[in-house]
Amino acid sequence: MSTQHSERGNACPLKPCKIEPNLHTASTIKYGGFFDVEKKEKELKDIEVEIESRPDFWTNPDVSAPVLKKKSMLENGLNRAKKLAQSRDDLSVALELAAEGEDEYLQEAESLLNYIEEELDQLEVESLLSGDMDGNDAVVTLNAGAGGTESCDWASMLFRMYLRYAERKGWKTEIFDLQDGDEAGIKSATFQISGEFSFGLLKAESGVHRLVRISPFDSNARRHTSFASVFVTPVVDDNIDIEVNEGDIRVDTYRASGAGGQHINKTDSAVRMTHIPTGIVVQCQTQRSQHQNRDQCMKLLKSKLYEMEMEERRKAQEAAEGAKSEIGWGSQIRSYVLHPYKMVKDHRTNLENHSPDDVLDGGLEGFINEFLSKSYDAANS
Repeated sequence: MSTQHSERGNACPLKPCKIEPNLHTASTIKYGGFFDVEKKEKELKDIEVEIESRPDFWTNPDVSAPVLKKKSMLENGLNRAKKLAQSRDDLSVALELAAEGEDEYLQEAESLLNYIEEELDQLEVESLLSGDMDGNDAVVTLNAGAGGTESCDWASMLFRMYLRYAERKGWKTEIFDLQDGDEAGIKSATFQISGEFSFGLLKAESGVHRLVRISPFDSNARRHTSFASVFVTPVVDDNIDIEVNEGDIRVDTYRASGAGGQHINKTDSAVRMTHIPTGIVVQCQTQRSQHQNRDQCMKLLKSKLYEMEMEERRKAQEAAEGAKSEIGWGSQIRSYVLHPYKMVKDHRTNLENHSPDDVLDGGLEGFINEFLSKSYDAANS
């Protein structure tokens, strides 16, 4: 048994070439690039000095919110780097003891190895997120396609999928607007997902999603194809100035529908905001007051205006570079087949997953990571 452990220890699936340059000991470790601990520590100290030097910091949410968010991201990054270094040291010790015949340490070594590899894979993905807004929260808008009840039910399945994805990552969600279908499912939904790099990751989901299955609403048990669109925009913080002319906005109020408190359902608290020059329409009905819903609508509008401008710039750049094809917001990006076989396939990367139940339960990491990796390679080729 000890010989087997020794061989495993020497072969060491730890892939030392992958992490050896960065991970030695927590006290003498030197980092670079994504693991630039010294830079992160300096930025964190600068933020702490800023907090202490501003008497209005804690009384002004517009000032404190973005600073505290940056502080939290830096602290999280430092904690992850130190935990990774400590896990590497623990793994080295566990492998040595396992190689000497201490069988109980083999399982511990395998557990540490799995953690290190998963964490490195996640950090590698995050290192690809260099866009100006990739670190921001995300606003997700779902719309059922043509097809009535079938598409509305499919939209509700996607809605649950993204809520489960956020839950699995420990992110927060807030629903702004939810329109029920006539018989089942939802016609549309707008909600915010708040978490580290939530927009940078979820931007991979923008596009048309296709479902193939035996319809539960068809008494003849025929196969149906349904479509729903997903549109992801970043939440624009106060550090980015998006100028919106009040004269370009039409605001309509109406009574909220669906589940809610008595106040919500009995007053015209819901707000629909239309940006006349672009035709962008946003609405919010989940807050208690008309004023709160109006503020949320303005935030949604700024996010969509920002993303529209970024999309125009991307198209102009692709045209200048002579791009032969593009991944547009309205293109069909993924198919979910539940009959006659089970498979989820991303048409941009050709990645397949034969466990659609897991994908629909929020298991999107593989598709998102592959898309980001392929996009990064294409942009740098």
